[in-house]
Amino acid sequence: MQKKIAVVFDSAGTLLNMYRAAKDIISGEYLDKIITTTLVGQKANQGLVVFHTDPAKIMNCQSHKRIYDFLQQNNVKTSLSCSSSPMTLEEVDESIKNDRLTTMHDLHNVVVIIRNKCPNVFYLGIGIIINAKSRSIVYTICTGGRLFSHTSITLELLEEMGVDAYIASGDSMRNLSNLAKILNIPIERVYDVATPKKKEWVINHLKEKYDKVVMVGDGLNDILAFRSADKSILSIQQTGKPLKRLSCEADTVITDIIEIIDIVKKILLD
Repeated sequence: MQKKIAVVFDSAGTLLNMYRAAKDIISGEYLDKIITTTLVGQKANQGLVVFHTDPAKIMNCQSHKRIYDFLQQNNVKTSLSCSSSPMTLEEVDESIKNDRLTTMHDLHNVVVIIRNKCPNVFYLGIGIIINAKSRSIVYTICTGGRLFSHTSITLELLEEMGVDAYIASGDSMRNLSNLAKILNIPIERVYDVATPKKKEWVINHLKEKYDKVVMVGDGLNDILAFRSADKSILSIQQTGKPLKRLSCEADTVITDIIEIIDIVKKILLD
C-alpha cells in the first residue's frame, strides 16, 4: 500500500516569485529585493500586519488620510502575520492608532512600485510593519507575485503521484484562494495568516493523518514547521543563497521547485 504523503508549501518565495517594496517611514527610503520576514526580524518588537481588503479600495482612498482612519472607516480587518518579539493584537491596534506620521500616500507609493515592476499581477499583498515599543508604523509594505516557471507542473506531478498539496502562508485568504484555484488545491487545504506557530500546528495536525509530512519554505517563519516536519525543504529559488540559520534547520536545499518531485519519489520508495 502506498504511503500517504502531504507536502505543505509556503507561498511567497516558494510557489511564487515575489516582488517586494517597503518604505521606511522615518527616512523616506524605499527598499526592494527584501524578504519581509527578515526585515521584521532586524529589530525587536516589530510585527508584520496584513490588510484584508481589495487593493482598489486602498488605492482609491485619499492620500492624506491616516492609515488608522482608513481601516476604521472601511471596517478593514487586519492580522498579525509574524513578529520579532511576542506581542498582542491590542499592542498592534494601539501602534496603528497612535501613529501620526504614516498616511495612505505611503501605502500608495509601495503599491505603485510593485505594479510597475509586475504589471497585471494576480497576487498582491499590502500591509505595514509596526513597532510595538514605540507604538508606531515603521514601514509600509507591498508584495506582488507570479508563479515560478515550474510551479504548476510540480503540483500536477504531485497530484499524479497521489500526494496531497497544502498551503500554509502568512498571507490573506483573498490572495491564497486565487493561488489555490490556479494550482487546483482544494480550499480546505489552505491555511491563511499562518504565523510560525500556526505552521507548526498545521504540520503536527497533518502528521496525525499522513505517513509522512513534508514542509517546503523559504523564510525564518518556517523554522518551527521545519523542525516538526518529517522532511524539511528550504527553497532558495527566490534568493539564490540560504540564510545560515535556515540552512541549518533544513534537511534539503533546492534551487528549483521541480526538485521536490525526486525528493518525494525517494520518500515513497523508502
